[in-house]
Amino acid sequence: MNALQPSITMKQFVESKPGLKYVFFGGKGGVGKTVMAGAAAVALAQQGKRVLLASTNPVHSLSGMLNQDVFGKETPVEGVPNLWAYEIDTRDTIERSKQEIKEKIEWFLKYAEIKGRADEFVESATMNPAFEESAMFENMIDLMFADEYEVYVFDTAPTANARRLLGMSSVYSLWVNKMLQSRKEAQEMKLRLSFSKKKEEEDPLMDYLLKFRDRMERAKVLLTDPEKTAFFFVTLPEALPIAVIKRFINWFHEFGIPVGGVIVNMLIDASEVSDQADEFILNRIKMQAEYMKEIEEEFGDMVRAIIPLFETEVRGIEMLKRMAGLLFA
Repeated sequence: MNALQPSITMKQFVESKPGLKYVFFGGKGGVGKTVMAGAAAVALAQQGKRVLLASTNPVHSLSGMLNQDVFGKETPVEGVPNLWAYEIDTRDTIERSKQEIKEKIEWFLKYAEIKGRADEFVESATMNPAFEESAMFENMIDLMFADEYEVYVFDTAPTANARRLLGMSSVYSLWVNKMLQSRKEAQEMKLRLSFSKKKEEEDPLMDYLLKFRDRMERAKVLLTDPEKTAFFFVTLPEALPIAVIKRFINWFHEFGIPVGGVIVNMLIDASEVSDQADEFILNRIKMQAEYMKEIEEEFGDMVRAIIPLFETEVRGIEMLKRMAGLLFA
């Protein structure tokens, strides 16, 4: 068996945070983020809490794991009372955002007396790959603001994307504040140059920016509340997943996003393997043992659970219940 044992388990951590409401799982692609999010959601629902398991990963896999179509709408999970699941569909949000941008650009072009078609500007703005990420963020905070569940468990994109996604509240706030300052200076300049001293009665762009700033500030408050929010990193006992966490964990701290801990997944139980086992298996066990030492050195007190490698893939409710029992042992 592995010598490393969590000083504070996942179960103990969650029990110490009775107000925990927003739980995120992230890490390098392929480490089992979706499974851990699913297992956590099942465990919390089994405690009697009303839980939503949502995917903010553009490459959704919740439906496949649950053996149930949960794309595009909040759907009760069969076999688990109190649990709903939802693979977020960004298409409606993207179209709505395009329309809003078009309206603001049309107003701005008219205000600035610039000839041009808003459609051309909209197409240029929405071709940016980050636009879908922005739409995903909007969907995520819409769910959080709706406040219809006791706990929200988010299966995020690989860590670099999750970092940008969760950091958007801070980035947007900085951007909006600069936009507001520029807008104010432009208004003052126009007033000074105008023959009329009557102030502009309507400024939809300023109104939009102020509302958007308030929305981002509200999101930031929720995402940085250590009693309500926790981000869990999932890793394998391998070099690359460990390196990803080491690289990004400080960034999460710097942005004020509370880190709940580290989950180690797919550890081969050496006590269950004979010395006569295949050389490949023995080499994997030796390799994992070395990386478990690194995990202990780097993340020791932050490790919340060590999950063994299963004999088959984790798919379906019964397997998720089994995983939930280990995650919250």
